[in-house]
Amino acid sequence: MLIIKDGYLIDPASKTEGKRDIVIEGDTIVKICESSDEFLKGKDENGDVKVIDASGKIVAPGFVDCHVHFRDPGFTYKEDIKTGALAAARGGFTSVVMMGNTNPHMDNAETIKDVLERGRTTGINVYACGNVTRDMAGKELTDMEKLVEAGSVLFTDDGKPLTDGTLMEKACVEAAKLGKVVSLHEEDPEFITENGINAGKVAKKLGLTGSPREAEISMVKRDISIAEKVDAEIVIQHISAEESVELIRQAKKRGAKVHAEATPHHFTLTENAILKYGSLAKMNPPLRFESDRQAIIEGLRDGTIEMIATDHAPHSREEKSKGLTEAPSGIIGLETSLALGIRELVDTGYLSLGELIKRMTIGPAQIYGLEAGVVAEGKKADLCVFARDEKWDYVSSSSKASNTPFLGERLPGKIYYTICNGQIVYSDN
Repeated sequence: MLIIKDGYLIDPASKTEGKRDIVIEGDTIVKICESSDEFLKGKDENGDVKVIDASGKIVAPGFVDCHVHFRDPGFTYKEDIKTGALAAARGGFTSVVMMGNTNPHMDNAETIKDVLERGRTTGINVYACGNVTRDMAGKELTDMEKLVEAGSVLFTDDGKPLTDGTLMEKACVEAAKLGKVVSLHEEDPEFITENGINAGKVAKKLGLTGSPREAEISMVKRDISIAEKVDAEIVIQHISAEESVELIRQAKKRGAKVHAEATPHHFTLTENAILKYGSLAKMNPPLRFESDRQAIIEGLRDGTIEMIATDHAPHSREEKSKGLTEAPSGIIGLETSLALGIRELVDTGYLSLGELIKRMTIGPAQIYGLEAGVVAEGKKADLCVFARDEKWDYVSSSSKASNTPFLGERLPGKIYYTICNGQIVYSDN
């Protein structure tokens, strides 16, 4: 038996906020109560019962990230399922969905079954996407039904946009039949000269053209139209442009099944970060203007953007040390997501702590139909215990990679425990 005692529970799914004890047997929450003393009677704390003193700390559902790159199979020098899961647990995440730009791609049942089997040994809940197109080439749809049977929880070619509108429509129709969501990387390559860098003043200063906002806006507009036409459900990934946020806001008002995710780096940084951090601030889509950052924050505040996803994208030091135009895009983000959310969204008054937790738990879990993001009796014991105001120094990563501009910073929201399926998978106490 595991008891989390005297913590302040925030569970957005049930709208519960208050001091509670949580009693766990096996992998299940058996009791949420004001006092667990009755469960301790006659028990040996060092034997039958382990007690976590959560006084002064927040107890929340384990965080859910439906957009991570664990680079496995094929690129395990960057990350693998085990090290990715360690970084996730350290960040308070108990459920993650791996993207499929691996080698081989997640366009076949065998690869999906393999990564899911190995994911079950990590201690956290590891899910997998299925690719929309074979070999992520954008030419031919995968056998979506077989991928779902193998365990795929969503469809995406993340890393590559679906430029063929007719194929995109067919994908939406097939995914809808299977009750799954299509998650979309929205960057039309026809607009882009150099990816990863916003087409703006910073790019001009560096003698580059960069990636204009129209690359994203045009595809968001097209895919909202397709989703409405065929009554499909889509997610706009890692949204970066003010106009894209407004397009989604208006689509929602019309009743479209359109969702969006925001990354911590897009609600924290702007294109100016390129000048300070170089390739550590290079991502697809790129960091844009302060007005875009504020629009993303407003989208999170008013519910236009229902979820925060890290787009955890590990690369080797050698790769990121290349010149700005040669280095790959992306940063790691699992260990700093909560901290940046607290610093940029809660401490600034844009979101309550409960609203932040909602966008990191039940928000993504509901959209993708995952059994996650909730603290309730009879449900899986997936929890995170953290001190909201306590600072910690981000000096090393549990990931194989360290490509992040936030390394070395002092951040809020120290995580003390991550508990998944009733087991402590991370502890800093």
